[in-house]
Amino acid sequence: MLIDSADGRTVTFAECKSWAERVAAGLADIGVGEGTPVTWILPTRIETVVASFALSRLGAVQNPIIHIYREKEVSFCVAQTSAEVVLVPGEWGGFDYTAMVNNIAAKLDNPPKVIDAYDDLPEGDPASLPAWTAPASADDAPVRWVYYTSGTTSDPKGVQHTDATLIAGGVGLAAALDMGASDIGSIGFPYAHIGGPDYMVTMLTSGFPAVLIEKFILDDVIEALRTHKATMAGGSTAFYTMFLGEQRKNPDEPLIPSLRLLSGGGAPKPPEVYFEVKAEMGIPVSHGYGMTECPMIAQGSPHDTDEQLAHTEGHSVVGCEVTIVGDDGNEVAPGAEGEVRVAGPMLFRGYTDESLMADAFDDAGRFRTGDLGIKRADGHITLTGRLKDVIIRKGENISAKEIEDVLYAHPAVGAVAAIGLADPDRGERVCAVVELAPDAEAFTFDDMVAACREAGLMNQKIPEQLEFVSPLPRNATMKILKHELRAELADKAWP
Repeated sequence: MLIDSADGRTVTFAECKSWAERVAAGLADIGVGEGTPVTWILPTRIETVVASFALSRLGAVQNPIIHIYREKEVSFCVAQTSAEVVLVPGEWGGFDYTAMVNNIAAKLDNPPKVIDAYDDLPEGDPASLPAWTAPASADDAPVRWVYYTSGTTSDPKGVQHTDATLIAGGVGLAAALDMGASDIGSIGFPYAHIGGPDYMVTMLTSGFPAVLIEKFILDDVIEALRTHKATMAGGSTAFYTMFLGEQRKNPDEPLIPSLRLLSGGGAPKPPEVYFEVKAEMGIPVSHGYGMTECPMIAQGSPHDTDEQLAHTEGHSVVGCEVTIVGDDGNEVAPGAEGEVRVAGPMLFRGYTDESLMADAFDDAGRFRTGDLGIKRADGHITLTGRLKDVIIRKGENISAKEIEDVLYAHPAVGAVAAIGLADPDRGERVCAVVELAPDAEAFTFDDMVAACREAGLMNQKIPEQLEFVSPLPRNATMKILKHELRAELADKAWP
């Protein structure tokens, strides 16, 4: 079931179940039970998966936190969830997580118990565990998970899920990817991301194991995937391009011979990425679309056509109802752009801050994603941008993603973000922020304009400003942080 990329340890499905039950008993002995709030800040390791299963067996309320976050974010989450236990990896990656959480705990009236999950994960007798019974229905399932979306200008939002909502998302992913027991997958992203249980449910549904990647060091990851003969790998667009860059160093030899598919999500995928990977690595990319509030919305399938895989985020997954809504609140025709709104069994149960619920849903009970997109006649979803990411230049709405897709196709561009910057004459001007490709000689303003014109962009959409940032700021799932770029460039003299 689980393969540790660092030391080669393996755990079977049966061994994982038995280990999780022993840990559940150990946690029960220190007071963890039904409804106990538990925060965990753990990288992607076998112990992380086991601890999470153990907490699920007890009915605890889990608050997973991605391990790159520090005291400000962790303090907020621990306080708002009233965590009674916090699981940490001790000192990891040059940072002392135990010391950080102990410092947080010292400031609280009811400090949580801090446990080093890598050295001191408690175990006990599974025979002592209370009987477990399933809820009568998915609608009756209690909240068992709280995930926090990273805030940009305010505190993070706590997103509440049940076991049933996460299982529904994972089942949708499994149906789309259509993997089987002969496959070997990989988890190269933080398991504390909502994609963690999504992927785990896919493994349980389809019966395949996965290589767990604790630290994403490219050479080590490639070696581990080769050694364990992984058939599927990925994480996000940045992962695809990293693998592609390595493949280009030795184009005549497959980078990972066993690989038959790249898959992921969490960030926009320019169509050019698909065609480059298919041509140079000989395998397709099945990209998907989801968010913390709705773990799976759409997912590309290896059975889709090249055109569908390149130009869409896939078909809506099993159970997810996707509607595209215009400015007037009515559903638009297939192929027309509007806001993506979703409903279905994978949808979250609400925010921890109830005041955020007022504008989260429309009158039909659909969640407002804030994403702009198109639902094609074939049911596939194409994202075109964010409502808040639309650049309004002289009163005209400009899609940042359209510009990014054009510029990414230039060989000198490794990654790009199009942003709007305040401008007294235009309202906003279009600024392209470029991370150059490895070994790129140059990419000038004239090169950028020529690329846009060659692609047929109207003059109003061609960026007026070009900046270089290397590397572009990204979060734990490799999504480019545009708010940081806007803040960094807001006061820069121009032209």
